[in-house]
Amino acid sequence: MDLSNLKPADGATKKDKRIARGQGSGHGGTSTRGHKGAQSRSGYSRKIGFEGGQMPLQRRVPKFGFKNINRVEYRALNIDMLQELATANKLQEITPEVLRAHGLISKNDIVKILGRGKLTMKLDVKAHAFSTTAVKAIEEQGGQAIKI
Repeated sequence: MDLSNLKPADGATKKDKRIARGQGSGHGGTSTRGHKGAQSRSGYSRKIGFEGGQMPLQRRVPKFGFKNINRVEYRALNIDMLQELATANKLQEITPEVLRAHGLISKNDIVKILGRGKLTMKLDVKAHAFSTTAVKAIEEQGGQAIKI
């Protein structure tokens, strides 16, 4: 065996279906489009979701709800997480840059601090938003909750 006598396996290749090349081809006449009607004409394109005249799914299923375009998606972080981060890295101030450096938030995340957990040290926290319980917990320890 060499490169000169290589060929595909039997049944691996098929001849192209040559449409509209005369009656002898077996695909002449109506060119596999059937007789008359929109689908036989040139330029016909079926609507997206068309189901042969049956009521399409997008019209059968009712509409509900809406998407609020003004919604702000926060990255929520709890106080116990901040406590863990501060004790492990001996921090007195926590900012989005610090959180980003330690892999807790992504580049464009908007941060909200929530009040789950306990804070045992003074921390100055800078974030975009705070829950009331988080502010209370931070200020009880003598820290500051600074809104950016």
